[in-house]
Amino acid sequence: MDIAIVGATGNVGRKTLEVLEKKDLSINNLYLLASSKSAGKKINFKGVDHDIHDLEDFDFSKVKICFFAAGGKISEKFAEKAAKNCLVIDNSSHFRMDPDVPLIVPQVNSEDLKTIKKNIIANPNCSTAQLVIALKPLHDLFSIKRIVVSTYQSVSGGGKAPMDELIEQTKLILDGKKVKSKNFTKQIAFNAIPQIDIFSDDGYTKEELKMTNETKKILDNKIDLTATCVRLPISVSHSESVNIQFEKSFSIEKVKEALDNFEGCKVIDEREDGHYSTPVEAEGKDETFISRIREDKTIKNGLNLWIVSDNLLRGAALNSVEIAETLIKNNFYGK
Repeated sequence: MDIAIVGATGNVGRKTLEVLEKKDLSINNLYLLASSKSAGKKINFKGVDHDIHDLEDFDFSKVKICFFAAGGKISEKFAEKAAKNCLVIDNSSHFRMDPDVPLIVPQVNSEDLKTIKKNIIANPNCSTAQLVIALKPLHDLFSIKRIVVSTYQSVSGGGKAPMDELIEQTKLILDGKKVKSKNFTKQIAFNAIPQIDIFSDDGYTKEELKMTNETKKILDNKIDLTATCVRLPISVSHSESVNIQFEKSFSIEKVKEALDNFEGCKVIDEREDGHYSTPVEAEGKDETFISRIREDKTIKNGLNLWIVSDNLLRGAALNSVEIAETLIKNNFYGK
């Protein structure tokens, strides 16, 4: 297998390399692609230094699969060009709602890989990916009617610059100095910002609309979902408080059993101090952790969950590589 990674020097690109190394896929040739500023530098993979190539000059016919991990503008410019020669797995939002591009979480809707038309597969938003992997087994059993989700998202969801700014602001404030925000609408250190991405006309942010639209596309268009997305001063891992209303009755025991037996999920839910998952425990882990499982007694067939996952893994690199694994296992759908 010959593979390329666009955006190899960024957060998601480097995390993709980590996952590929951990998964130990059979890779003949690996091409690391970035801007001309990074061309000529090296990144180590499996003990070997690999040159970084200029994306502008790369011949995509050299590879079978290309991971795009460099943002929407790069995907808009290069992904369809690459897809003429290889299969593209895109981490950006650019193709997610394209009706001809499947939006995939392999554990949830791998059957949609049978309908590849553009030789492009989209990876969902990080907050959506961890949500639907927990919703899938419950929807199959009890049929989800409505979801209310509030997210508590780490700064790594915005890239390396926001991560650096969190550290910088924290140091300045602890030293009693004033801070000026560069990558956020307000101070992020020791704060919570109820805005991720820009506002739409109806008052929802693009991040909130992504969760709504992507969940419908991946899981079931009939599900009603409303979201509030908040950025917190956390480096890695997103958390979600999820309220679900089912069509059918359920028991807490069946909910826990369904979640714990579903690939990619792990229940940590004892009603004792500290027996739940937090962003710190989720960082670097492949699983999506589900805690605080309890009945919502204010509505019929209501359930509350707390979901935590490493956004750079489940929400990006891990999901992308699992898409590739699924394609290889099935000898490639599509072109």
